[in-house]
Amino acid sequence: MEYRNLGNTDLKVSVICLGSMTWGEQNTEAEGHEQIEYALDQGINFIDTAEMYAVPGRKETQGATERIIGTWFKKSGKRKDIILATKVTGPSNGLKYIRNPLRFNREQIETAIEGSLKRLQTDYVDLYQLHWPERKTNFFGKRGFVYDATDEWEDNCLEVLQVMEDLKKAGKIRNFGISNETPWGFTHYLHLADKHKLPRVMSVQNPYSLLNRTYEVGMAEISIRENAGLLAYSPMAFGLLSGKYHKKQDEAGARLNQFKQMSRYNSENSHLATAKYLEIAEKHGMTLAQMSLAFVNSRPFVTANIIGATTMAQLKENIASIEVTLSEEVLKEIEEVHELIPNPAP
Repeated sequence: MEYRNLGNTDLKVSVICLGSMTWGEQNTEAEGHEQIEYALDQGINFIDTAEMYAVPGRKETQGATERIIGTWFKKSGKRKDIILATKVTGPSNGLKYIRNPLRFNREQIETAIEGSLKRLQTDYVDLYQLHWPERKTNFFGKRGFVYDATDEWEDNCLEVLQVMEDLKKAGKIRNFGISNETPWGFTHYLHLADKHKLPRVMSVQNPYSLLNRTYEVGMAEISIRENAGLLAYSPMAFGLLSGKYHKKQDEAGARLNQFKQMSRYNSENSHLATAKYLEIAEKHGMTLAQMSLAFVNSRPFVTANIIGATTMAQLKENIASIEVTLSEEVLKEIEEVHELIPNPAP
């Protein structure tokens, strides 16, 4: 396993981060525990979760994923072996069962962290992230910013950082991160932190894959120059980049078959680009999953690649991507497809 620093901290996180959003929905508690144990044996020390998980968000399964991690901590006694990340939920009309209103103010953030700590059966989290911005921007499935004149958001980013500072002092969190952010939000938090001597952004969790490289526009340079790397999520594009749908090896329980609302991965261009990437992988003797993940692993602005799996076979293949190095020829062919069909799954 390879390890990289989380931001400018001395925490060394595994380049492969174990994602958990299927635990409690597509995976049982026992299966979640099995995945953690295997990942730990492979050198993974980084787990990412969120208070809203499992996915898709439902009242019946909200918090289930954190509870599964919590029962593993209690059973194993290995909390100190794991660098743990979780997230506080942002505004969403469909998630008001979590809290109402869903705001990033002191009361809501403090309520959220207490709930997460209880479910996780721990006294602290290593990385506490805002799941998405409170303002109306950077929505799932959109490539760029579209101004919404009805947005009544008032800048509360300073308050967020002040709360994070207090949570750090109380020992409940160690570091602060953002997710689903834009270059403006990223630099705004960095500016406020420097100006007021408050916690800096240590990571950004945004989507990044062969089908969505929008992070390279604007965000990647900030990550490198400000030492706050990407925690790439959906590197497999909800399983599309496994190649199983193109090879007719998918089952009824596969994510894209269960959750057809994920239209960005079901688009014609997403399937066309995936077919071309599959040709490259097979031509060079790799599985598409390994090529897709190895590409993300190799990017200089990436701190960790968040992989998720519903089966142990998938998990083993995904983790093994850390052993794959892409040749210049493969990278050139990948760029040719990207130029032809750029970012079909934002």
